[in-house]
Amino acid sequence: MVKTIRASIGFALLAMGSYAHAQATTTCPTLPADSGLTWETKTAGGSQFCRAMRADGSEAFGLYIAAQTPFKPNRGDRAEEVKIDGRDTYWYRSELAGQPDVQARETAIPLSDGRVAYLWIQARSKDDLAGAITQASAIRFQAGGGAQLTSK
Repeated sequence: MVKTIRASIGFALLAMGSYAHAQATTTCPTLPADSGLTWETKTAGGSQFCRAMRADGSEAFGLYIAAQTPFKPNRGDRAEEVKIDGRDTYWYRSELAGQPDVQARETAIPLSDGRVAYLWIQARSKDDLAGAITQASAIRFQAGGGAQLTSK
């Protein structure tokens, strides 16, 4: 009896984990098929945390989709102007305490469901930064997945 209950709980948790993973996958934007990147995702309440991971386990870029973000763009920190999912936006320079050599960028994009996608990049070189910007610019927010861009 106890084994049956434990097995049932185990299967229920496994099913819930698969369901949560499936939901998380649909909430993260679509990565380009040829990017070599995969999403590492976590869900908490109405928020989604997505990290675009390279085959070697390093992070190319990340994003957080939530009702709001503490990120407030400063025009003086504007760096690269890009299109993300067809929408004009800017990457903003950022700094990491104790890591002055890291090339850091961040931006925020309002989504059609009222949430915000906050994106970041932390690169070790200007070449890595350029590659990550190119990869992040190629993501596509999905209709119906809650992460569709709004018009400007």
